[in-house]
Amino acid sequence: MGPVLYLCRVEKFSAAHRLNSSHLTEEENRQTYGKCNGINFHGHNYTVEVIVRGEFLTVFVLYQIKKDPKTGMVLNLTDLKRYMEVAITNVLDHKNLDLDVPYFAENQLPSTTENLAVFIWVNLLRTFPRDRSYDLYEIKLHETDNNYVIFRGEGL
Repeated sequence: MGPVLYLCRVEKFSAAHRLNSSHLTEEENRQTYGKCNGINFHGHNYTVEVIVRGEFLTVFVLYQIKKDPKTGMVLNLTDLKRYMEVAITNVLDHKNLDLDVPYFAENQLPSTTENLAVFIWVNLLRTFPRDRSYDLYEIKLHETDNNYVIFRGEGL
């Protein structure tokens, strides 16, 4: 086995939402979510980092590069960009998470950053080819410059 590397790609998208739970009363929602519970929604410019893990196919031995006859990449970044467009950007960018994304609308899930990170994880796994040589390692979803969520698929 060769060295294991982690490849990261960053994308941005903008989306609106309202933090509101069908399991809480209106007063409990106001107390729990504060200004993020506003009836007219609010928006964020999200940044998502997708990290995949895989074996690197180029080995450095005594300062000589011995190339594997394959690509020498964990994953082609062009492919990762396309997967992220299909699974994330095309689905979420300039959307209202609560109204336009069935995952939230149909399941009445609060569109928290935590739930959004899990959605992105599941959607990416559906987009990746089944016969891949890499694993999805981590999703880091920034809601603001100061707040972000990390999800590594535990518990799914």
